[in-house]
Amino acid sequence: MHKIDYQRFCAEAPADFPLFMQAWYLDAVCAQSGAWNAAVVQKAGRVVAVLPYFLKQKWGGQYVAMPPLARLMGPYIVPALRNTAKETGILDELLAQLPKLVAFEQDFNYTATNWLPFYWQSFRQTTRYSYTLDIQNLETVWANVASDYRKQKIPKAQELVSVDISDDLSEFYRVQNLSYARQGLQPPISFDFLQRLDTALVLHRQRAIFFATDRQTGATHAAAYLVWDTHSAYFLLAGDDPALRQSGAGILLAW
Repeated sequence: MHKIDYQRFCAEAPADFPLFMQAWYLDAVCAQSGAWNAAVVQKAGRVVAVLPYFLKQKWGGQYVAMPPLARLMGPYIVPALRNTAKETGILDELLAQLPKLVAFEQDFNYTATNWLPFYWQSFRQTTRYSYTLDIQNLETVWANVASDYRKQKIPKAQELVSVDISDDLSEFYRVQNLSYARQGLQPPISFDFLQRLDTALVLHRQRAIFFATDRQTGATHAAAYLVWDTHSAYFLLAGDDPALRQSGAGILLAW
């Protein structure tokens, strides 16, 4: 029942609700390696807070971990109730709905700033920082790019490669895994997994794949997989050909 309520909430969630917590995104990334569910708090018949979680089995019990390629999880409370007085009780309600677990580990989304109820229940936390770039004024962004990138690396790459958007998922997967192959490592995700996620993202029109290809030979120097929601874009996956890395194509793709 909670999962159904969660899915309905996602369909009409506020603008700052993260892509990685959308029900359809969780369906795609959790299908083969575990199961997901959600705690839900309702007030006056309306969902006001959710806590999705990805369940796996180990040590003779179940535990919560981060799903593959889901960068943000944790509790989400609607903006109108994000204050200390109201959050504490809501978070207590969410925690009370968690199943019996042997471990719990999540990377919280940026709207989750109050973890006091977790502390009271003996959870531990580490604060990490990320950066977002306001790209409404690209001239300002460009002016703040490191000078050696602006004056040397990016212009050099622009001379050697062209940047295009393509739906060639197989080519992206090949390039993305070249570095792992060079080190004798197995790819961290399978093509079937990526294809399932890609299908969901294409359906919702929330991804683009960028390729930097050699202007003379047509060889792929680097590739990047961009996803977005209503407020942010995320550099979800990227890769380059180790033999062509000196072109700076990966840096150009980031720009």
